[in-house]
Amino acid sequence: MSNSLLLILTRNPELGKCKTRLAATVGDRAALEIYQFLLQHTVSLTKHLKVEKWVYYSEEIWEDDMWDNAHYQKKLQIGKDLGERMQNAFKEGFQAGFEKVIIIGSDMYNLAQTDLEEAFSKLETHDYVVGPAEDGGYYLLGMKSLNEALFRDKEWGTDTVLADTLQDLKTARVGLLPERNDIDYYEDIKDIKAFAPFIKHIKQ
Repeated sequence: MSNSLLLILTRNPELGKCKTRLAATVGDRAALEIYQFLLQHTVSLTKHLKVEKWVYYSEEIWEDDMWDNAHYQKKLQIGKDLGERMQNAFKEGFQAGFEKVIIIGSDMYNLAQTDLEEAFSKLETHDYVVGPAEDGGYYLLGMKSLNEALFRDKEWGTDTVLADTLQDLKTARVGLLPERNDIDYYEDIKDIKAFAPFIKHIKQ
């Protein structure tokens, strides 16, 4: 799948700068540890995927971290909002000659390598692939040519993003993946066993 590219948007895991909505309940230290756990999970579900992989850092590129330079090409996000940063990442991928480009974040616990393989497979027969998130956004977006309209006029971080995106794609062939939940709030993790060690200090 050398014509396929996976873009991974990530935040540099620094105290007080990641998972701020989650940190409001669990504290900055626990939020950082949870985000590092989610990053490791994202590494585990992407490193064996037989596509090219680019990691886009939010602040600065870290050469010596969990993203192995042998498996991931490292880049810096460019843009004033999420839409612009995603658009620029897609643009760079298509300019490099890739024919199928998919973007994900790095805070999905409920995601597996097979989900990403299915997403690339859907682009064989569809123009776009979308992974709907329970909060009204999406956790995955893929396409075969750059559509800049998808990154304009969106209220990023709100529950209208998915609906507005699908409206933009109403005349296209869109493959939908199963709905998944991303990790933004304490309520998203409080009943998941894997997160229990990180939140035992606030368990009732």
